[in-house]
Amino acid sequence: MSDIINEAVSQLSTKIGTFDGSVKFVVEDEGSIMLDEAGVREGDGDADCTMKADAETFRGILDGDVNPTAAFMSGKLKVDGDMGQAMKLGAALS
Repeated sequence: MSDIINEAVSQLSTKIGTFDGSVKFVVEDEGSIMLDEAGVREGDGDADCTMKADAETFRGILDGDVNPTAAFMSGKLKVDGDMGQAMKLGAALS
């Protein structure tokens, strides 16, 4: 597991804990993170929503320097699946 994924699992566990629904966040060239009722962990399973971004965008979203909606609108964040789950995660990260 990459340092970015390790750090993200730790930060997301603190910020969100468990998540009602399921979201997979794919960080290009680094790995994937699953968020669901079981918590936050490294993983690449099926999810209601899959979001994909490069490492720089992902770090910015985690740090609060990049607005997830703005990243989506500019094409830096791609969302596939249940947009409601993506919006719920974005609100939880704010």
